[in-house]
Amino acid sequence: MIAGLAVLGLGAAPSPTAPLVLAAASLQESLNAAADQWARAGHPRPVISFAASSALARQIEAGAPADLFVSADEEWMDLLATRRLIAAGTRADLVGNRLVVVEPAGRRTAVPLNGARLARLLGAGPLAMADPDSVPAGKYGKAALTKLGAWDAVAPRVVRAENVRAALTLVECGAAPFGIVYLTDARASSKVRIAGIFPVASHPPIVYPIARIASSTNPEGEGFRRFLLSPRGRAIFARFGFAAPGRAR
Repeated sequence: MIAGLAVLGLGAAPSPTAPLVLAAASLQESLNAAADQWARAGHPRPVISFAASSALARQIEAGAPADLFVSADEEWMDLLATRRLIAAGTRADLVGNRLVVVEPAGRRTAVPLNGARLARLLGAGPLAMADPDSVPAGKYGKAALTKLGAWDAVAPRVVRAENVRAALTLVECGAAPFGIVYLTDARASSKVRIAGIFPVASHPPIVYPIARIASSTNPEGEGFRRFLLSPRGRAIFARFGFAAPGRAR
């Protein structure tokens, strides 16, 4: 009997392995909720590492053994694509977002989103932003402030955070009177309020592309990617305030 069981054991299919997902920091609540739902369907729960898209893209360049990458902008995904680090035919636009100015919840400032008045208000600083040289939220913020004629006045007072959630934290704890984050970040925190929403035309469209990493051989990674892009997956992101890509609101 023991010998027979041993033979059966040798023929058993290996248990599926949880995929490793590298994702933009602003996706924390929504992507964790999606991972929970995927796990409830009988799959191993994905392991998710959140950080600035720039930092994650560099990890992938360095050979990080990940299965999926979800960026908060197209440029970092483009970089990986040019270096053939994402699997052909797996890139797709997942969700969209909006850009907002936040302040601590106890305040009630009406932020004028036009040149001179905006420059005076935010230029008094400090202004919390993700690093505008590399992190998507910071790059979108710099583009918006430049378009509105306020960047030159604001730039010296910017506190550069490593990612958008770090910028949000600076406003939550009162270290900065204002911050520029995504709409979904503001909605995720009870410690801040939205003081203004940037016009859609003031910055490039905010698009989160997803792709499978070229070196990935885990079928669970591809399965989870397809789930996120399905109507059920997109409904989860909509609950957290994300828009369909290309449909800002």
